Order: sequence, then C-alpha cells, then structure tokens
Amino acid sequence: MFSRSSRLALITLILSVVSLASFNAMAHGVDESTRLFLQNNTGVQFFPFMYIGAKHMVTGYDHLLFLAGVIFFLYKSKDILLYVSMFTLGHSLTLLFGVLGDVQVNAYIIDAIIGLSVVYKGFDNLGGFQRLLGFSPNAKIAVLIFGLFHGFGLATKLQEFQLPQAGLWQNLIAFNLGVELGQFAALTFILLLISFWRKHHSFAQFSTVSNTILMSAGFMLIGFQLTGYFTG
Repeated sequence: MFSRSSRLALITLILSVVSLASFNAMAHGVDESTRLFLQNNTGVQFFPFMYIGAKHMVTGYDHLLFLAGVIFFLYKSKDILLYVSMFTLGHSLTLLFGVLGDVQVNAYIIDAIIGLSVVYKGFDNLGGFQRLLGFSPNAKIAVLIFGLFHGFGLATKLQEFQLPQAGLWQNLIAFNLGVELGQFAALTFILLLISFWRKHHSFAQFSTVSNTILMSAGFMLIGFQLTGYFTG
C-alpha cells in the first residue's frame, strides 16, 4: 500500500493531469498580453522573446509530460543530458525551419502527434512494447523524432502571429534560448520529485500509476486535438 505522502503526491499528480481538461484544444496557447506583443512587435526584441519562450515551455504541459516520461527511469546525469539534447536538437531544428521556411503544418494534427508522443513514452516506461512486441523501439531515435514534431508544434504557434521579417531570426534564437531555459527549470523540478520517490519503497507503485496517468493524459490531448481538427 502507498504511504500517506505517496497518496498525497499521487492525488496532486492526478489533479494536475485532470486540470488539462480545462484548457482549450490548443494545449499551450498564449495569454492576451503575449498575444498583443507578438502581433505588434517590430525589430529585434531579444529578451522579450527569450522570456516568452521560457514561459511557453514552463506552461507547455504536453512538452513537459513527454520530457517527464523521458527522464523517468534515467538515473545517470550523462543519460539525462543525452536524451534531453536529442529532444532539444529535434525541436530546435523544426522550430527554426518551420518559421523561417514558412512551412505550414496543421496545428491540430501536430499537437495530436505530440499527444501521441506522451502516450508512447508512458507505454514504453510500463514495458508495453517489450511485452507486446518482444522489444522496445530505439529510445534515442524516438526522442529525436518526437522532438522534431514538438518543434513544429512551437513553430505553428509563432506562425499564427505572422511575425515581421525584420529581426526575425534573432527573435527566433532568443525564443529558442528561452525554451531551453524554461525546459531546464521545469526538468530540474520534475527530476527532484522523481529522485525523492526513488528513495522510497513506494517508487515501483508510484512509477506504474504515474506512467498510466501519463498515457491517459496523452490520450486526452489527442482527443482534444482531433476534436478540434474535425469540428474546427
């Protein structure tokens, strides 16, 4: 059975995931002040874009759910750095390519694939692929590929605002840097939480329940996006 502290943590985790349902179909939109800034911005605005990038990642539940799944069973710092670097490489490439190349991708479909990445990681962490197929997909390649889709997800959000060409690449670099800073801050918190539970006997139960909830959240995100795609 779970200890009292374990039950409280799991309840908090469940409530956090359920709260996703209160968001609209675009899982990580922007607030009104940010929207106004992006619509009226001109020239190089390095620090504002860096701040927006950091805030976007910290509030980007779909990105964070995937990353939480990625690092859940990683114990060595070099492994965490490797996997996060693969993800960073993927989303940085498609973020820059998508905006600078004006590559138009349906936001609902991309966000549904991002939801699928969350389902994949939770299922993989539960040993689902090993039991079903007898092997697990190459985790590094999967993280890189899903990172590419996460980058397109970021790009579609910026493309909505038709950013001016003046200072565009500098602002994109600042935004991407902010994303990395936000990612680092969020992952530090997540890793501390997971590391705390690794010291307790309830970790095995905690990991099973957490990754089941992770899969449920991914399916929820997929459902939101596909509903938006077919009804929008």
